[in-house]
Amino acid sequence: MDKISPEQRHANMAAIRSKDTKPELIVRRGLWKRGFRYRLNHKRLPGHPDLVLRKYRTCIFVNGCFWHGHHIHLPSDDLPSAIENTACCKIPRTNRAFWVAKIRRNKERDKEEQRRLTAMGWHCITVWECELKPKKREETLASIAFTLNHIWLQDHQAKTAMERAQNGACPDSAEREQARTKFKAVAYPKLEEEDSSMPMAAEEQA
Repeated sequence: MDKISPEQRHANMAAIRSKDTKPELIVRRGLWKRGFRYRLNHKRLPGHPDLVLRKYRTCIFVNGCFWHGHHIHLPSDDLPSAIENTACCKIPRTNRAFWVAKIRRNKERDKEEQRRLTAMGWHCITVWECELKPKKREETLASIAFTLNHIWLQDHQAKTAMERAQNGACPDSAEREQARTKFKAVAYPKLEEEDSSMPMAAEEQA
């Protein structure tokens, strides 16, 4: 049985913040120190990503392991009682069917939102709460920085190839068309207009 009452469980869950959580602040401060600039919670993008880096065409989601079911496998035909906990996601025994259904909805919504973002030309990075524990934190932040720089480098190379094609540097039309196609595939996503509801992150404090 659970060690706390249903009322205490409800109060604990209700007190969990959805924005400016500790894991999110760790990612924001870590990227800021590495020179990355971003905007927060863009309301026009699917899923309202925690961080949006337009220069890198990337949205970053910082997910709590419990709420988003990290490593939890939810087959559609399984009963809630048959679903196993993971090291970072332990589903309460009390009202278990409710929590399993909630986590399932969250996972399905995450998948759909990232699919829509990908179709719009955005890369998506998911950072899990357990990956920001002290022993893994620096490795995780370094991995995010490496991925962002790799994305930028690919875009820069494609843009350079397109500029060469437009300037006639490519010797034949086939090569020029190939360069145009490659550039279009990685072109920066455009928003209709700058959205004042997406605040520019102020300098993060250490």
